[in-house]
Amino acid sequence: MKYHILTLFPEMFEPIKQSILGRALEKQIIDINLVNIRDFSKDKHKKVDDTPYGGGAGMVIRPDVVYDAYRSLKSKSKVIYLSPQGKVLNQKKVVELSKENELILLCGHYEGIDQRVLDEIVDEEISIGDYVLTGGEIPAMVLIDSISRYVEGVLSEDSVTEESFSNGLLEYPQYTRPEVFENTEVPEVLKSGHHEKINEWRRKESLKNTYKKKPNLLDNVILTDKDREYINQLENEKIDLNN
Repeated sequence: MKYHILTLFPEMFEPIKQSILGRALEKQIIDINLVNIRDFSKDKHKKVDDTPYGGGAGMVIRPDVVYDAYRSLKSKSKVIYLSPQGKVLNQKKVVELSKENELILLCGHYEGIDQRVLDEIVDEEISIGDYVLTGGEIPAMVLIDSISRYVEGVLSEDSVTEESFSNGLLEYPQYTRPEVFENTEVPEVLKSGHHEKINEWRRKESLKNTYKKKPNLLDNVILTDKDREYINQLENEKIDLNN
């Protein structure tokens, strides 16, 4: 997977070169091409923005510098504009985008980008939540991190298939040593070595976590009769949703 990032602040992407993604970059499983939009300014002071027509606060990024930066890529890849006006990112979209070979990520700043160039080059707008940030760089990093986890070779297959949202449910609780911490022991079933019982426990815990924290997700999950029976049991017990 190759990410082309159009940004005014390429130095902001340094943290993404750490940990799992850092190793993926070293192994050339993923590639990040940072393109500084400011390099395409024809202004002697490298200015890229101007006041908005019609008045208003702030500055707007000019369409010509963004367009020239985009054309320099000579790529026909999908262009995603990171914007609070976009559809909120979810796991289904992450998996869909992970099937692309290349993506172009456009990061806005200030009061945004001239609409004309957005209409010309952008295929899709994506938001990471219904709130406003100072620019699109952090959302772009979120998108890269979430997508890259599904690129073959970045993580083990088990890590991806068992994590939250992979099957529509939240993940079950995880435990490690010490066996006893603050008078609380690791659940006995996880020490039993009985894989069928462990899997059954994990499924129930995933259902419980989802029921307690994000019950709306259950509407889109294929549930077995056993799953439904357990959820009915949770409803009858009226578990405390705040715990």
